[in-house]
Amino acid sequence: MDWLNSLAPILTPVCALAGMLGGAWMVHRQAARKNDTEEKTSESTIFASAVTTVTNGFTGLLEQSRATNAETLQRMAALEGRHLELERKVETLQEEQRQWRRWKAAAVDYIHQLRDRLAKLSAGPPPAPPREIAEDLGDDESGPASDRAT
Repeated sequence: MDWLNSLAPILTPVCALAGMLGGAWMVHRQAARKNDTEEKTSESTIFASAVTTVTNGFTGLLEQSRATNAETLQRMAALEGRHLELERKVETLQEEQRQWRRWKAAAVDYIHQLRDRLAKLSAGPPPAPPREIAEDLGDDESGPASDRAT
């Protein structure tokens, strides 16, 4: 055992050095694990915030799109209502125009009958129609409207 005691001055620093190296290695390992854990946590937090940002962005775009679609549908409904109203007005105007045409044709026919009767009753030619209705009457005497069909 003396030989072991004689090696004590050499073994003590070696064991202390091994202990220090082991302790340093354990501290390094613990710090590395802590850094890795913090880095992974930080990456996870950044990833989660990025996913949240993207999700919020898409949610905002979806809400904006829905609002735009709703507004477009409202506008389309209003335009369809106006369109139907205008169609009714056009139909009314067309019917009025048809009535006016029928009335005009009947009035022109009636005027022709009256002129024929006047011509039979009097010896002279019938009076010339006023300028405003001359074209509508279509007499050969009154001008170029005679070839027009009413």
